[in-house]
Amino acid sequence: MQCFFSLRLANRLNNYPSRTTGLFCELSLSSRHMSKMGHYGFSLSILCVTLLSLSKLHPSHGDINYSIPEELKCGSFIGNIAKDLGLDAKRLSARDARLDLDGSSRRYCDINANSADLIVSETIDREELCGPRVSCALKYELVLENPLELHRVTVQIQDINDNSPRFPSERIELEIVESAVKGQRFPLNEAHDADIGLNAVQSYTLERNDHFVLSVHTNRDGGKYGELVLEKELDREQQQEVTLLLTAVDGGTPQRSGTVVIHVTVLDANDNIPVFIQDAYKVSLPENSPLDTVVATVSATDADEGHNGEVSYDFSRISDKAARLFSVEKKTGKIKVIGPIDFEAETYYEMRIQAQDGSGLVSNTKVIVEITDENDNVPVIFLKSLKNPIPEDVLPGTEVGIINVQDKDSEGNRQVRCSIQQNVPFKLNPSIKNYYSLVTTSELDREIISDYNITITATDEGSPPLSSSKTIHLSVSDVNDNPPVFEEQSYSSYVTENNKPGSSMCSVTARDPDWRQNGTVVYSLLPSDVNGVPVSSFLSINGDTGVIHAVRPFDYEQFRSFKVHVVARDNGSPPLSSNVTVSVFITDENDNSPQILYPAPAGNSLMTEMVPKAALAGSLVSKVIAVDADSGQNAWLSYQIVKSTDPGLFTIGLHSGEIRAQRDISESDSMKQNLVISVKDNGQPSLSTTCDVYLLISDNLAEVPQLKDMTYEDSSKLTSYLIIALVSVSTFFLTFIILILAVRFCRSRKPRMLFDGAVAIPSAYFPPNYAEVDGAGTLRSSYNYDAYLTTGSRTSDFKFARSYNDSTLPADLTLRKSPDETSEAIESGSKYSTMVRSTSSPFLPANLSYQSVSYQSIIYLSVNLYQTTSNLSLSLSLSLSLTHTHTHTNTYTHSELSACVALSTRVVLK
Repeated sequence: MQCFFSLRLANRLNNYPSRTTGLFCELSLSSRHMSKMGHYGFSLSILCVTLLSLSKLHPSHGDINYSIPEELKCGSFIGNIAKDLGLDAKRLSARDARLDLDGSSRRYCDINANSADLIVSETIDREELCGPRVSCALKYELVLENPLELHRVTVQIQDINDNSPRFPSERIELEIVESAVKGQRFPLNEAHDADIGLNAVQSYTLERNDHFVLSVHTNRDGGKYGELVLEKELDREQQQEVTLLLTAVDGGTPQRSGTVVIHVTVLDANDNIPVFIQDAYKVSLPENSPLDTVVATVSATDADEGHNGEVSYDFSRISDKAARLFSVEKKTGKIKVIGPIDFEAETYYEMRIQAQDGSGLVSNTKVIVEITDENDNVPVIFLKSLKNPIPEDVLPGTEVGIINVQDKDSEGNRQVRCSIQQNVPFKLNPSIKNYYSLVTTSELDREIISDYNITITATDEGSPPLSSSKTIHLSVSDVNDNPPVFEEQSYSSYVTENNKPGSSMCSVTARDPDWRQNGTVVYSLLPSDVNGVPVSSFLSINGDTGVIHAVRPFDYEQFRSFKVHVVARDNGSPPLSSNVTVSVFITDENDNSPQILYPAPAGNSLMTEMVPKAALAGSLVSKVIAVDADSGQNAWLSYQIVKSTDPGLFTIGLHSGEIRAQRDISESDSMKQNLVISVKDNGQPSLSTTCDVYLLISDNLAEVPQLKDMTYEDSSKLTSYLIIALVSVSTFFLTFIILILAVRFCRSRKPRMLFDGAVAIPSAYFPPNYAEVDGAGTLRSSYNYDAYLTTGSRTSDFKFARSYNDSTLPADLTLRKSPDETSEAIESGSKYSTMVRSTSSPFLPANLSYQSVSYQSIIYLSVNLYQTTSNLSLSLSLSLSLTHTHTHTNTYTHSELSACVALSTRVVLK
């Protein structure tokens, strides 16, 4: 008696995923008693099912286990990963959750990014996936980023009864000798069911007949096989052939079965069956073995002789997958390779081979083929995550990507090392299992390198090692980290005055190496004032090109230069800017004619100067003083006489404007001389102006009666007041003289009338905005003019006495005659001197030295009595002060005439 007891734990699932575990108890009790007279047996099966409700298979260290039946439809729900991990589904999506399949190229399952549900993505055939193995599972790695986490997800695939038992062939041929005794056993081919467990073959049934019964047995690996047991002796003479129907039944629900026809040929006696040398064969076969490679050779012997002792070999049980890879030679028993052997596809094959003698007696053996791994698979690099592009301002150590490396080989052949090229600012940090983080090692600068081609190399530990590479293209996005930079540190623009409004003056250029709007530069003027006026009133700038335009014409005489600040600003966020100084220099244009300060312009007053008759050649007669508001050569003035009464009598200094006698004055020269003076600047084209200079050649006013015919215009009220005062004083002194004459009536003496050289010069003309300013200018020279009146002569000698420096004389000092000096004047004549004072003008360049000469004459009265032998004469002299100022510079003449008037007259009584 034999007792068999088995206890198995399995998952019971009915076409839907569940985490309910069922406990199945199967108790099998069988008893056999065999005797020559018959066979008695019974079998008792007790099936106990206890359902246990489990919420889930508890994960270990964050691992999740699920169990589903095979052949579920696509989209079938397996479980909610977020719920099972205790995470929020939205957070799971934000962390870019994904499944990586371990050890298979087909996914079968996937995760819904929105709901975090694990669903079936491809129909699963357990028999195709796992073959005869009891345990069949899909192993995934759940990868979460930010931070990087790895969870194992295992999906157990439960078998369903979707395969029927099948026999190796549709017909079993048996040859049994008629001498076979009752109870003799004849092994039959085992039926194969791709399912496992209860869904595999559980029993056989034999169609009722007169000669045979069926005996079912369990082999060492748990498989069921049947034997024909001769229950009634055969008689070849009565029946040469017996046809039986054998049915194999599995234990699934619904139950499936398969049938085969057994054809028994009754022969003469054959009392020995083939016997294999080994009960089982176990061999190793390297993958990639070439075709016709002999895997193993099975051998069986038969003690019979002749035809009954001839043994042939064939597969009695083999899977479809193995049948495509192996074959067995019927005569030799050699098992050969007929298909590609791949360790990564299957590592283990099991098959049964039967040996059959000539009379149909068979025996079986098991052959196990283990496939050994060869390093025939290169590592494969998978880019699981990549932040592309990355901003250039990321900090060193920032994770930009996740790399996973897989090698389908086993053991040492699947150990992989990853490396990265050396010339990039990135490195690989090992993370979890075969995961690597791609991180930055230094700061990035898009303006230097904007794109990186990163080559990652994976090398396994096989012999020889295999490697593969993957190039990742990574772009660096721009950050507004560079302000615009001007090409020059400063700019200068030269523009001629009187320019046209809107004309281009200069352009500024700034470069920004940033990208697109971060590198787009816009120009503007920094608000400022020029002489109290906003700079925008003078200049404008094109915001796109940087070209600076003049808004209105410039006037050199108003201002000569100014500075403006130009701002270059990019369009980044926030914007960056820089500025540069643009110096604008206005160049002079000859747009101002010379202005004559002395003598006054025509129409203001009549300027007349007295020239002594005794003036010699080279004597200074007068001086024309002119200025030009322009600068440089445009203000270089030259003087010439364009018309004169006597062309050869006077000459003028080309640059000084001094009018001098060209020759000695003679008695024949006209008393009235009119000179037309032209003052011309040195501009291109040059501008000029003219003035009239009136000269009287005479020693005293009495000799010039025509003077009354000359037209004088009142230059000011002061002149009128002086004339009235002079008439009043003259009347007073005339009365005084009459009294004197009455006293000295008896004396008669002819007086010698002398002329003191006084000249009436009207007040100077000053243009608007001109004024005299006293200062401490440098005097290069000064002139002292002495006039001597001698007795017995009617002429006055006017000459240069000497030249000396009077710069130390106070500006407000007036030369005054003391009483003693007055007496001396009575005896020897009158004398007046000039006073020199320095002046400065705001209309002259500050860097020019100049001198201002003032001529002052003091009002004094002298009475000279001269007696000759024949008559008595009385001379009355009245003088008023005269101030005459002019300035000389070191480059050109700039003159001013002080507002002073001098009037001199002489009354002569004979």
